Amino acid sequence: MELALPLWFEVGSFVVLLLVLAFDLLIVFKRPHIPSPKESALWVAFYVGLALVFALLMLLIGDAEHAGQFLAGWLTEYSLSIDNLFVFVIIMGRFAVPRKYQQEVLMVGIVLALVFRGVFIVLGAGLIASFSAIFYLFGAFLLWTAFHQAFGKHDDEGAKDSRLIRFARRRLKVSDQYEGNKLRTTVNGRRMFTPLIIVFLALGTTDLLFALDSIPAIFGITQSAFIVFTANVFALMGLRQLYFLLGHLLEKLVYLRYGIAFILAFIGVKLVFHAMHDNTLPFVNGGKHIEWAPDISTWTSLAVIVGAMAVATVASLVRLHSSGTTVEDAIHGDDEPETTTAEAAPAATSPEDPRI
Repeated sequence: MELALPLWFEVGSFVVLLLVLAFDLLIVFKRPHIPSPKESALWVAFYVGLALVFALLMLLIGDAEHAGQFLAGWLTEYSLSIDNLFVFVIIMGRFAVPRKYQQEVLMVGIVLALVFRGVFIVLGAGLIASFSAIFYLFGAFLLWTAFHQAFGKHDDEGAKDSRLIRFARRRLKVSDQYEGNKLRTTVNGRRMFTPLIIVFLALGTTDLLFALDSIPAIFGITQSAFIVFTANVFALMGLRQLYFLLGHLLEKLVYLRYGIAFILAFIGVKLVFHAMHDNTLPFVNGGKHIEWAPDISTWTSLAVIVGAMAVATVASLVRLHSSGTTVEDAIHGDDEPETTTAEAAPAATSPEDPRI
């Protein structure tokens, strides 16, 4: 189905989103600070409201089908971005990034995520246009990712150095002290990188791996590159403020990963069914369409996504309450004192983390 939206709306949307992101960047780098819970909540509400207004505009200017596709795609990417955010929390603690400068670091992580997802959107759209059977591969990949999400080990995720980080530690001259948001500093007359370079590498490799999950997931909901990209932008906007709003509560949402795994598995099955309807492989049913494969509608997908995240969140909060911990205590956690010294992690003995 072709997107029933005029060109001026698509171009105008990109311009407005670019201006909003530029404004957000300007605030971060002009006024580095630790946002209060109230400030963070207002910004998160603003970005969520902006996404809902955009969906309404798509309904009024386009049609209900594509408005529903945007909502389902946005919620899917938002849930995956929260999973991404959980690893960001661990990375910040792992490298002892001062809270005052975590806004800038998070913004760089979000920009990198947008760049990587933009590249994968272009590649994914090209693959779909030239090879429709790619949906079989996308579906299988999401099913494998869902299994890993639900049953893989996550206790040390983000807490260990990957090969890239260990290589950077060996090859780059990195100081022990943070110098605000500077990447370069001078120590005893020698030019060196600050620990921020290692943090950015960790965030970048994490963003790359999460993009591998998120792009096939949203292409299972819509094949419109415009919807895919805008849903990703709206899902990433406000993520920085959500980090400061939820704080350590992210670590307490123990069932969230199961909700995300269920969503990924559902979309993976949907992709396989879609591939069966549009089959181009001669060794699958003789290259003919498989009539018994159900056609899962956009609104069914939206209901499943909302339901899975609602059940996972409520179940996590019920468990949190039963343990005697309040939501406020979980948000603040055991905040460590402000520090400007990066952790001196071992370079050769840390095992590889699959996510970073």
